[in-house]
Amino acid sequence: MRVRWRRVLAAAGSLLAALAVAVSAYAMHAAHPAARERLLLAAAFAVVHGVALSSLAPWEPRLLGLWALTMLLAGVLLFAGSLTAAALLGAPTVLAPVGGSLLILGWLLHGADRLRD
Repeated sequence: MRVRWRRVLAAAGSLLAALAVAVSAYAMHAAHPAARERLLLAAAFAVVHGVALSSLAPWEPRLLGLWALTMLLAGVLLFAGSLTAAALLGAPTVLAPVGGSLLILGWLLHGADRLRD
């Protein structure tokens, strides 16, 4: 199961990075100027965390590390998704703080896992 979940996390990271490029292109060439800042911030978070997931997940040996990476995936989906929905649909950004908190906790958990032997 861990091998499969590592593959899922890595593939999700690659998909996030690709979507980030598409969102950036849309933000710069087609989006309303008022939406541009939120879309670019969402894309920045998506590409950074996408690359992190696709790089770290295939080599993560421990369950705690996989939980940390899963928190990163959930966090970036909520954070970047909330900003994107706000920019494109006028939705409130109520999920962005939840996503940001998950990102912080995920990175802290990943760091703690790296300190273990």
